[in-house]
Amino acid sequence: MIPRKFEPVLFGLVLSGLMSLLVSGISTFRATGLVPGFLMLWAGSWLMAWLFAFPAVVLVAPVARRVVRSLLRPD
Repeated sequence: MIPRKFEPVLFGLVLSGLMSLLVSGISTFRATGLVPGFLMLWAGSWLMAWLFAFPAVVLVAPVARRVVRSLLRPD
């Protein structure tokens, strides 16, 4: 198992992977339709998107957490 101290990075890895998978699939489908080789096109788009999405999530997550905290009413 992975040590708990890596939770934020692992969360970012999983979240960026899933979100880029969904978004690249929708974008690829809209751009090409269901053509022969669609899955390979999607996989290539997904991997490229994930290369950008993961560092972006890791860098932007702390900012997003601060924005969300500022919008919440204190208990």
